[in-house]
Amino acid sequence: MTKIFVLSCVLLLAASGFVHGSHEKKKDDIRLFELRKGDLSIKVTNWGATLVSVILPDKHGVLGDIVLGYDSPMAYTNDSSYFGATVGRIGNRIGGAQFTLNGIHYKLVANEGNNTLHSGPKAFSDVLWNVKKYIKDGDKPRITFSYLSFDGEGGFPGDLLVTVSYILGKNSLSIIMKAKALNKATPVNLLNHAYWNLGNHNSGNILNEVVQIFGSEVTLFDDNLIPTGKFASVKGTPYDFLEPHTVGERINQLAKTNGYNTNYVLDGAKGKETKLGAIVVDNKSGRVMKLFTNAPGLQFYTANFVKNEKGKGGFVYQPRSALCLESQAFPDSVNHPNFPSTIVTPQNPYKHVLLLKFSTKIPHAFSHF
Repeated sequence: MTKIFVLSCVLLLAASGFVHGSHEKKKDDIRLFELRKGDLSIKVTNWGATLVSVILPDKHGVLGDIVLGYDSPMAYTNDSSYFGATVGRIGNRIGGAQFTLNGIHYKLVANEGNNTLHSGPKAFSDVLWNVKKYIKDGDKPRITFSYLSFDGEGGFPGDLLVTVSYILGKNSLSIIMKAKALNKATPVNLLNHAYWNLGNHNSGNILNEVVQIFGSEVTLFDDNLIPTGKFASVKGTPYDFLEPHTVGERINQLAKTNGYNTNYVLDGAKGKETKLGAIVVDNKSGRVMKLFTNAPGLQFYTANFVKNEKGKGGFVYQPRSALCLESQAFPDSVNHPNFPSTIVTPQNPYKHVLLLKFSTKIPHAFSHF
């Protein structure tokens, strides 16, 4: 593809409103947007295409916000925990901050020891996204953010056109992440990094929340949380959530990582169809969240590194104050040929679907906790 053709593509996109985002923190440009449908409402910001709040009723009909975050959208420009952020171009870790693609070696920016976490210190969660479409309420409230990532950004090859859509349904939130490579093959693994506490963002730890994860294996990792390329069964380990367990039941057995921080291989994930990946229940509030995705993996993380973080309403978040369920490709896939490929080409676009369904109808298997 010639440079002239690529420039023409970019100019056409700009004319149609699909323009490059920005790395600049201009206070007046960072905005908050609300979507509302019935008793369910969310707020998002164009900084990092970030999910700021999810407000819905508990079993008594009392509304509460179930994601950790900040009161001001500007505060997200200094966030180091990725609260609610859209993470990319590659979410999770890349070992050695490098990879080889089509015979070319790419060196990335290391920001976690010698490795790259969430694409380095300046990535999709740290830019201002363009707002392409916004419908606040009605039958299908939605907002679509867009970002044009340039060739070489963060060390990654090729221009990449990215959109993230938040869509409300009846008691549901869909997050649809798309990417199209404009001129070169490139790895892509977009994910949403919401921190969930179904009791309310300020209700304390999530050790009594009950989780079921439909993943029979995990990707084994080394001391730096980089996958070894091997898989292990969860059976007989603290990682076994094939049947419901409380988060706190076995978490203290994981001293090495100070809690859960591992990638599950979702069962039935070989195709691109959307399947049930996890269920979370908070018996005190009665809230239930079911997660569906077309991604092959699910990172389960219990906010182990969140400490003394002042959030909404001045509440101070601590370790284990929330859980993340990040549907995704496997970490470090670019360096493991046996993992499902994350390579996107101009002929092969990327689409990641995350569907969250909310209710106060507790499944029978969870009722005895």
